[in-house]
Amino acid sequence: MSQGPNKERNGSGGGTPRPLFDWGTLLARFGLVLALLALIVVLSVMSDRFLSWNNIVNILRQISINAIIAFGMTVVIIGRGIDLSVGSLVALTGVIGASIAVLGVPERGLEPTFLQLAYPWLAMGAMLLIGTLLGLWNGAFVAYAGIAPFIVTLAGLTMFRGGALAYTEGRPISGMPEAIYQIGNGEILWLPTPIWIMLIFLAVSYFLLRHTSLGRSIYAIGGNEEAARLSGIPVRRVKLFTYAFCGFAAALAAIILTSRVNSGQPSAGVAFELDAIAAVVVGGTSLFGGRGGVFGTLVGALIIGVINNGMNLLDVPSFYQQIVKGGVILAALLIERIVAKRR
Repeated sequence: MSQGPNKERNGSGGGTPRPLFDWGTLLARFGLVLALLALIVVLSVMSDRFLSWNNIVNILRQISINAIIAFGMTVVIIGRGIDLSVGSLVALTGVIGASIAVLGVPERGLEPTFLQLAYPWLAMGAMLLIGTLLGLWNGAFVAYAGIAPFIVTLAGLTMFRGGALAYTEGRPISGMPEAIYQIGNGEILWLPTPIWIMLIFLAVSYFLLRHTSLGRSIYAIGGNEEAARLSGIPVRRVKLFTYAFCGFAAALAAIILTSRVNSGQPSAGVAFELDAIAAVVVGGTSLFGGRGGVFGTLVGALIIGVINNGMNLLDVPSFYQQIVKGGVILAALLIERIVAKRR
């Protein structure tokens, strides 16, 4: 008598036969990739230029800056935080790095000295260091002062932008040395350097989240902060790390952007934080923390990049493009909510 219910739960005996394919689970796992493939098919039919090699490389290069920032943002959001200051951080680290890098440009007709050859590398090192320190600044107020991440990083957005404008008096710093210029405009093995940097940072971020105890701690804090604290995880230090990592990512993106535009622009990076958050959300990472990953973020950045590129090829006016992007983000949030309920 008692074996009946067990047989039913196990899907054997007289219970309902288990379907060969669980379409709901399939869509939950691969829905993003399927959506990306559907977009590619539709745009390929609508524009014969879309699937050309040059256009594919162009899309990857265009998304590289957003994707790098979004990988850092993914780590913060999984730990149940958010960073609204990354765009301003790109501007501030960019102008400071540019001011150091231009010292390495020799006078016309002269060969660069050994010290001048070192300045571009000093500039990039300084940008990464300053980006990490500014991330620590945000993280310290969140983790140790207990102020909401939204408020802390909103203040950072204003302060860092003001710092960039004050440092340059509102003027761009132009004339990068060749070593900096090659970072954003050079190629390695037939692919632009920014794409390689994006892929390497993707691998580093994935390894951090999936194969280290620190990554597991970030997921645990995002899932249930109090339970993580009771299990012995140093919650404050882990939170501090997530913001430092995000600051490092923004500085890495600033190096590419400074190189691409061949100058340090105090007005650079406006709304970068929104693009990064959009890539994270479209990529399936929960804004409530504890769930998501950088591969989903890459797919999210690709979906946004493909939509932008496709609409440009089809000559869709820019204001309609913003409406479409907003709709895609809203749809992603709706799908994420449905998938969360199924779990």
